[in-house]
Amino acid sequence: MTRADLVERVATTVNLTKKETEVVIETIFKSIAQALASPTDGKVELRGFGSFRVRRREARQGRNPQTGKPVSVPAKKVPYFKPGKELKALVDS
Repeated sequence: MTRADLVERVATTVNLTKKETEVVIETIFKSIAQALASPTDGKVELRGFGSFRVRRREARQGRNPQTGKPVSVPAKKVPYFKPGKELKALVDS
């Protein structure tokens, strides 16, 4: 499903125009991204759906696939999604 598909489905379900629905969905996505980028919290929980969190990856030694030479990969933060029980059950059935 693409963003356009999501907008279309939500618009028909809640009887809003596609433009209004696009604004709502964009606001939700931006809010999640801002919460994850926030230095204080860094997590978003949507009960029944799942939770978004930020995980820290430690620095490590990697390899350049073309030359095979060692490369230093710096530490970084990455977004992580953990599905909730209800979502897992829905997908598994």
